[in-house]
Amino acid sequence: MINICSEEALSELLEANPSVLVLFGGPHCGVCQAIKPQLEKLANDEFPKLVTAYIDCQEAATPVCAARGIFSLPVVQLWFDGQRFAEFVRVFSMGEVRSALERPYQLMM
Repeated sequence: MINICSEEALSELLEANPSVLVLFGGPHCGVCQAIKPQLEKLANDEFPKLVTAYIDCQEAATPVCAARGIFSLPVVQLWFDGQRFAEFVRVFSMGEVRSALERPYQLMM
């Protein structure tokens, strides 16, 4: 996962890549730390062209999270062609993320 610390870096990442998964989390969020490797494995195994990014909302990237309206953790956003396609907040499963990714990923790749 690419660590993002600024709004500029996030904007560049979303513009430069056709499909992006962004995890908004923090080091003191146990759920965030538990799902991070699961999301990486899902992307690597099933969606190899999906770019994954991590934004630390409890430390360095707090202004980015506030600007994006992220006030609870974890949050997973799926972006295709620079547009937010889906968002999962607090309670969700890897199956829901996989299902949301399958069709648009297949159409784009």
